[in-house]
Amino acid sequence: MTRERVVLAIEAAEGSSGPSLVERARRRGFSRFVVQSPEEIASLAGEEIWVRREDRLIGPEPASVPIPIRTVATEADLTRALADAPPDRPILIELPHDRVIPLENAIAGLGHASRPWVFANGPREVPGALGALEHGAGRVVVRVRTPEEVDAIEAVLEADPGTPLEWRTVGLTAVRPAGVGDRVLVDTTSLLRPEEGLLVGSVAAFLFHVASEAEGSKFSRARPFRVNAGAAHSYVLMADGTTRYLSELVAGDRVLATVPRGPSRPVRVGRIKIERRPLIVLEADDGGRARTIFLQEAETVRISTDAGRRSTAEIGLPARAFGVALAEARHLGQSIEETIVER
Repeated sequence: MTRERVVLAIEAAEGSSGPSLVERARRRGFSRFVVQSPEEIASLAGEEIWVRREDRLIGPEPASVPIPIRTVATEADLTRALADAPPDRPILIELPHDRVIPLENAIAGLGHASRPWVFANGPREVPGALGALEHGAGRVVVRVRTPEEVDAIEAVLEADPGTPLEWRTVGLTAVRPAGVGDRVLVDTTSLLRPEEGLLVGSVAAFLFHVASEAEGSKFSRARPFRVNAGAAHSYVLMADGTTRYLSELVAGDRVLATVPRGPSRPVRVGRIKIERRPLIVLEADDGGRARTIFLQEAETVRISTDAGRRSTAEIGLPARAFGVALAEARHLGQSIEETIVER
């Protein structure tokens, strides 16, 4: 998801060419570009190619409405830019001096429904722009001059985003059979420690910590790259702070591997296996709200509790499970301001 909010403004330096920079960026998963000439780059399916014309961006389709560009060097500039902002599309702001507070003020002034776009002068400015006032700019337009800058932007997006996680424990109120269902194995391209796992649950407001299979059983070997994550309908926390249904994960996706009340890191999905297996449902009380997770019943499937990792084949009551509280309202995995009830 993060790459979808990053637009690379191609300004090739001496020794580089625009098309070669775009091709390098494509191989790294980028699909949104600002170029100097519409004839410079041929758009591929699913891509957006923008062209700057003085104080506006011309969109990827002839019928698209231009995005106005406003330079904000003073508080008066910001006031004028917000007052002139069109109601039906974002504005793109350039910040030649202070960068953090003006962007936060612009986001607050326009509201999350019409988040401004912002220019970034290099890779170091990207994380702050993406996370300003929690939601960040709608798009971050990063000037790219060399192949090394493309690689640096990729490295910034691949790094641990430091997603703030609100850990808590919830008391289990029931553990019962849930019939046969489709459960999802998430095989990552990283080796996970026994205490690491994924955050999964039936509602986005609370995700349980499901531990990796870095510990085997008496009859099976350890699979330290694997998390037997749960039923297909479940949410899983991605590395960029969004959620996805387990059934939607594909090879190459980045999920967030976490340790309860410990560090987290992004890991890539290498393979997904969906098979029908006997399930159990764990029900918990979260301040008067019911939270559930459906897991395969097996000795190698473990839920993290305040008494250690407990297998779903032997867990019972009483028990307190670790998990993370998130914003409940979600649209396409992103947190939104909306009244919603999930149960």
